[in-house]
Amino acid sequence: MVRVRYAPSPTGLQHIGGVRTALFNYFFSRSQGGSFILRIEDTDRERYNEAALQDIYDTFGWLGIHWDEGPDVGGPYGPYLQSERLQLYRDFAEQLIEQDMAYYAYDTAEELQAMRKAQGDKGSGYDRRGRNYTAQQIADYKARGIVPVVRFKGPLEGETVFEDMILGRVKKKNKDITPDPVLLKSDGFPTYHLANVIDDHQMQISHILRAQEWLSSAPLHVQLYHAFGWSPPQFCHLPMVMGKDGQKLSKRHGSTSVIEFRKQGYLPEALINYVTLLGWAYDDKREFFTTDELEKLFDVARINKAPAVFDYRKLEWFNGVYIRGKSDDELQALMVPILVEAGVVSNPITEQERQILGAALPLVRERMKYLTEAPELVRFLYTDELQYNPDDLIPSKMDAASTARLLQEGRSVVAGFEARADEETEELLRSKAQELGVKLGSLMMPLRIAVTGSRVSPPLLGSMRLIGEARVKQRIDKVLQLLQSKGGTDE
Repeated sequence: MVRVRYAPSPTGLQHIGGVRTALFNYFFSRSQGGSFILRIEDTDRERYNEAALQDIYDTFGWLGIHWDEGPDVGGPYGPYLQSERLQLYRDFAEQLIEQDMAYYAYDTAEELQAMRKAQGDKGSGYDRRGRNYTAQQIADYKARGIVPVVRFKGPLEGETVFEDMILGRVKKKNKDITPDPVLLKSDGFPTYHLANVIDDHQMQISHILRAQEWLSSAPLHVQLYHAFGWSPPQFCHLPMVMGKDGQKLSKRHGSTSVIEFRKQGYLPEALINYVTLLGWAYDDKREFFTTDELEKLFDVARINKAPAVFDYRKLEWFNGVYIRGKSDDELQALMVPILVEAGVVSNPITEQERQILGAALPLVRERMKYLTEAPELVRFLYTDELQYNPDDLIPSKMDAASTARLLQEGRSVVAGFEARADEETEELLRSKAQELGVKLGSLMMPLRIAVTGSRVSPPLLGSMRLIGEARVKQRIDKVLQLLQSKGGTDE
C-alpha cells in the first residue's frame, strides 16, 4: 500500500516549494488509494515557532487538503510530533552503538573549531577522530563533564546506490558522503537524518517524495537504513522551483508564503491547480484541473526532471479564470467579508447593499484578478463621496480647460442613456470623439473617473446604469467644478 508523508519543520511560514511537495504527495497517495500522513519535524528547538506550526494547519485547512494521519487527527503510528518521540530515537541510536555502527564523540566546540581552521577553505568535514578515542581520553572527557554526541560510523569503502523514480540510478562513493555525521545531539535530540529515517520506517512510509535539495542526503539515509537492517522506501526527488531568473524561488522574486497569496486575494483552487503544474503535466495541452480530478489523474511518471519556473503572471491569470468561473452566490460570499473589512458595506451587510453587489457582479467578475480588488471596483456604488485626483482626470497632452470641455461634451452625449442600449450610447461617444478630433479613450477617461472615482473600474456604461442618470450627472457636475477651480474655463 502506498503511504507517503509531508514532514515540515515549524520554523517558518509554509511556502510555495513546501506546498508543492505536499500536494505531490497528497495527489500521489489519492491516485493510488493510499494514505497521506502529516509529520511535524520539530526537533530544531532553537528555531521552533508556535506560529509556524499553526500556519501549517491554517495553510492546508484553507487549501482544503486533509491528511489521513497526523498530530491533530491521530493514527496507528503516532505520535506524529517528533518532539514526542525522543526516547525512540535514543533507543535506536544505542542499537547502532551496540552494533558498532555508531559511537559517542566527545569533541568540544573549541576542538571542532580548531579542526575546521586547520582544514582551511577546503574543509573535508569531521575527521573521524572520535572513532579512535582511547579509554583514557574518554575518561578525561567524562571527568570534565563533557556530554557526547552520537556519530554514525559509515562505511569508508565502496559506494552507495539507490534508484530514484525520476532521476534513475544514483550512485555516490562512500568516501564522499558526509563523514560520520551526528545522529544524536548532546541535548538528547536527534538530527534530521536519524529522526527522518527512523520515522519513515516506523510509520511504514513506502515512497519519499521530496525536493531535489535533499538528494545529497539520500545516500547517507540509505546507509542508515542498511545499518538498521531495513529496506529503504522508494525515493522520488522532485525538481526545484525557480524564479524566472533561474535562481531558487525566494522572497526576492515576490511573495512565496501561502498566507501572503491568501491575503492578496488568490483562490485556493487556483493556487492548487497552478502549483501542481510546477514540474508535472497531464499532457501538453490541458492546464485546468479540479482537486478531485488531480486526485484521480496524478501520476509520478509525468513529473519532469527539469526545474520548474514559478510565473507570477501565469498564477494571476489562473486566479482570474477561477474567479470568473464562480457562480454569483459563490463570488458574493467570497467578496462580502473583504468589503466589510474595507468598510465599503455594513457589518453585517444589509439586504439593500447585497442587492447592489448582486447587480454589479456581472460587471466586476470580468475585471477581477484578485478578490482584494473588490473594494475599489464597487466602492462607487455605495457612496457619492468620491475622492478625485485632478492629475488622473486630465488626459495626456491636455489641460484642465480642454478636459472640462471634453467632459461637458460627454455629459451631453450620455444624457438619456437609460432609454438607449449601451451599444447605441457607445457609438454616440465614438462619433463625438471623432467630431472633436480626440481618441475615444481621451473622451471616456474623464467620464469614467467622474462616475466611478477611479481609472480602473467595471465597464463604464454598465456602471452608469447601476447608479442611474441623476447620480451620473451629479458626479460629472462635481468634477466640472473641480476642473474649473483648476483653471478649466473658456474665459
